[in-house]
Amino acid sequence: MTEPAFASPATYHRYLIPLALLGLVLFAAAWFARSDGRFHVYFFDTSGDAILIETEQGKYILIDGGSDPALLALHLGRTLPFWRRSLDAVILTQSNPKRLAGQVAALTRYRTDMAIAPADFDVDCTSNDIDRTRTQNLQCEWLRLLREQQARVNVAQAGDQLRLDSVLVTVLSTGDEDEAGLVLRLDYGATSVILNGAGVESDDDRLLAAAVPVTVLAYPWQLDPETPLVTALQPQAIIFTQAWEAEKPVLLTWQERRLHGAAIYHNKLNGTIELISDGRQAWIETEK
Repeated sequence: MTEPAFASPATYHRYLIPLALLGLVLFAAAWFARSDGRFHVYFFDTSGDAILIETEQGKYILIDGGSDPALLALHLGRTLPFWRRSLDAVILTQSNPKRLAGQVAALTRYRTDMAIAPADFDVDCTSNDIDRTRTQNLQCEWLRLLREQQARVNVAQAGDQLRLDSVLVTVLSTGDEDEAGLVLRLDYGATSVILNGAGVESDDDRLLAAAVPVTVLAYPWQLDPETPLVTALQPQAIIFTQAWEAEKPVLLTWQERRLHGAAIYHNKLNGTIELISDGRQAWIETEK
C-alpha cells in the first residue's frame, strides 16, 4: 500500500515566511493609512476644481473632479487608503467639464450612496440625441453611473445640510438659472471653510447678510476678491481656484490679492493644498 505523501516542515516554512511578511506589510500599510482623527480638506493640483473632504473618522466626500480624469485618479489613489473603493458622498457644484469630467471618471472606480447636483443639472438622457453637447453627455454618464450604484441623487437647494461624523456641509446658495453654482460651507469645531469657486456675483448680496468670519475661503482666481462679501468673511487664508472663467479676468498682482493680511495659496504655485484641523486649531500644508 502506498503511504500518503506529506509536505516536509521545510516546505511549510518556505511558504509561511513570505505569507507572514506579506501580512506584516499589509498591516503596516493599513496602520499608516488609518484616519488620524482630524478634519482634512484637500484642494488637488489638477486642471479645474477637485476637492476631497476627509472627516475625523475617515469618511470621504468628493466635491467636483477637475477636467483631467487621469490626474484625479492619481490624487485619489495617493490620498485614499489603498483598499478603499467607495466615497460617502459626491457633490457637483456646477455642471461643466472643468468640474464634471474628473468626477465621472472617479465614479467608475469608486461607489457612492449619495450625490448632490447643482440647480442647472437638467438634461434628457432618455433618447440617443446626437446633438447633445459634451456637458450634456457627461451629465448623462454621471447619472448612469449613479443609477447603476443605486445612489440617491438630490438637486441642491439653499439651506440643505449634510452631516458626516462631526463635519457639517451646508448649501449657502445655488446661484440663479443662468449661472447656477453651489456655494458651500464646511464646519468642523471652530474651523469653517466657504467654497465659493462656483459662486456668482449675484450670490454676494444674499450671502452678505449672514456673513461671519471664516478660517478659509476658496475663491475664483479670475474674479476680484476685493468685495464687501470677502471683507465681511475676513478669511485667515484664501485658496484661489481655477475652474471659474470670467469674461474679463481681473488683473491683480499676488500682493494685491493678499487682502486684510490673509495668507493666499494657488495650486499652480503650491501644488496640492491641504487644510488640517483638530477642531480647535487649523493649519495648511502644501505640496510645494
